[in-house]
Amino acid sequence: MTSAKKHPRREDDSRIEALDRKLSELGIRIKDEDSKKVTDEVFDEVTLLALYKLVNRKVITSMGGSISTGKEANVFLAEREEKTAAVKVYRIRTGNFTTMSDYILGDPRFAGIRRTHKDIIFAWTKKEYSNLSRAREAGIPCPEPYAFDRNILIMEFLGENGIPYPQMREALPSTPEKTYEEAVGLIRDLYQKAKLIHGDLSEYNILTGEHGLILIDMAQAVTREHPSAYRFLFRDIKNINRFFKNKCEIRDEHEIFRDIVGEEFFEI
Repeated sequence: MTSAKKHPRREDDSRIEALDRKLSELGIRIKDEDSKKVTDEVFDEVTLLALYKLVNRKVITSMGGSISTGKEANVFLAEREEKTAAVKVYRIRTGNFTTMSDYILGDPRFAGIRRTHKDIIFAWTKKEYSNLSRAREAGIPCPEPYAFDRNILIMEFLGENGIPYPQMREALPSTPEKTYEEAVGLIRDLYQKAKLIHGDLSEYNILTGEHGLILIDMAQAVTREHPSAYRFLFRDIKNINRFFKNKCEIRDEHEIFRDIVGEEFFEI
């Protein structure tokens, strides 16, 4: 008699259910309007294992509902030491491998990374943690990173009463003129003090907080040694100018670049 073959899909489902039960025993339930859909798309076995380890380390104590869904990640509310935290989960199945590779493979901090899909996603998560830590140390307003594991990043929640601060496109902290100066100042300080370039800056990943503008979504940020550093920096400047051009007087992009870097940028 031959033994029946185990169905790999059923085995995966069984492991996921076991991890889900373990999390439930620790008091963690993923709350969402359509929890089944979220669980299927976001919380696969690798993600649940990472979450289980973070909960075991008491990095977070409870999990809340969804805050946002982006191109590569979902963000959820969580509790951490009686404070609200944000849990950013990079989706392993649908993450943009090609785009991530452009930012990671030229970064000297990740020179030895293997080029598999999963390794790129894990490096992307570690990269955001590293970039946020570096920016915070330099005094740049951004979320404080608490911990990461595999494709999950735990960080400071920026908002009030469970509601995130608005994006800059939705609300300016001051007049357009002053906000424009502040946004250009963030680009300058990030480059000069943290030695980083955001690389994907726009009105969508700058929040308007209680005390001014705050940078978010720092996974793609690169060091000044990256081969595309100048191109990314010039693009960030152009994006900010594009947003403000109909709101106030803006400066020439090349002039801003010269003030920040100390040399010219030549587009190829």
